[in-house]
Amino acid sequence: MNVLRIAWRNLWRNGPRTAITGAAVALNTAVLIVTIGLTQGMLETTVKSLTQMSLGEAQVHAPKYREERRFHNTIQNPEAILRAAEEHGIGATARSYGAGLASVGAKSSGALFWGVDPARERAVFDLAGQVQQGSYLSEKPPPPNADGDVVREVVLGHKLANALQAQVGSELIAVVQAADGSIGNDLFLVKGILKTVSSDVDRSAAILSQRDFAELFVSRGLTHEIALQSGGRLESTAIVDAVRESAGQNEVLTWQELAPSTAQMLEMFGALMAIFGLIFGLAAGTGVMNSMLMSTFDRMREFGVLKALGATPWRIVRDVAGEALVLGLFFGALGALLGGLANYYLSVHGINLGTGDDLLLAGVAFDPFWKSTMSAEAIVGSLLLMGVVCVLSALYPAFKAARLDPVVAMTEP
Repeated sequence: MNVLRIAWRNLWRNGPRTAITGAAVALNTAVLIVTIGLTQGMLETTVKSLTQMSLGEAQVHAPKYREERRFHNTIQNPEAILRAAEEHGIGATARSYGAGLASVGAKSSGALFWGVDPARERAVFDLAGQVQQGSYLSEKPPPPNADGDVVREVVLGHKLANALQAQVGSELIAVVQAADGSIGNDLFLVKGILKTVSSDVDRSAAILSQRDFAELFVSRGLTHEIALQSGGRLESTAIVDAVRESAGQNEVLTWQELAPSTAQMLEMFGALMAIFGLIFGLAAGTGVMNSMLMSTFDRMREFGVLKALGATPWRIVRDVAGEALVLGLFFGALGALLGGLANYYLSVHGINLGTGDDLLLAGVAFDPFWKSTMSAEAIVGSLLLMGVVCVLSALYPAFKAARLDPVVAMTEP
């Protein structure tokens, strides 16, 4: 403690220089904390948007289904997989897919029809809450209309609805190649139109209830995909392990394997955080080294006297390094306080990117308000980093002072 007290006094023998160097350390610490918080916030938001919207943290498919998309290549014994997921507390929902033609009035477009269980989708995923106009599919079959006809509902992706010029209440005609080789066709009521969700969903998704999908495609309950979601409670690899045995020969993949480009992008941003830390550390370290060098030259006579009185080189290195440590921790703490306050503000209010609409990052929508993430590890880690950088930066001037010839040093003006 005595060494630190002396170091504190020595620092303020030249107050302006210490204040300028300390301000640089504090600013670098604060900016580093904010940068880490914003980067982590973007990564977490992207992963959440990707996995909790519809993809899930893992998925099950029949072998080669993702490559070939053959309608009859379906999951065998999906009930066993759903039971295994439920036993492990993992949300799961089965889906069916079929391509076809969607028409509204004179407008037509290719579409990918989804067969889903509306109740399970609401319970497990957030897609049902992303309806921009109208509402999501009814969990129970809607009553017949005034003419006594059965009402079949469909929810459309944003871009598909625009291409068809469809609105809530529009009548959509679906024409498909049914499972038995016949031409399936039916009339659907547009129940809702989704917000911007992802490139694939926006462009082609036409979401039906499983009962309506089975009637349209004569599919008798064929299942092409089981999406698994734990809400972040489990790692994606743990989810895969939980259902792998019940999946048998079916393919079970994590979201990182299902969306490798997004996973690689997130890894890249993680590497960028390390680079930012290095840059800010070097910036702070350069300032500290410069300050310590100037202090060393100013105190040549002092160090010469100390060595003449018997001070060891280690004693001088310890004193100079102690000054740098006090400088780094004190002003780093001030920077950590400022960075923490800024991070808190950004975690609540975020940065408005000014688009007014959802943005797409690697094909996935995220909120235009870029929010930070509060992390005690980031604050403590940044503070410790600055302390270590300051000490390391002071070693060169410390060794320079320790190697002084006391006779020469005491004759310095």
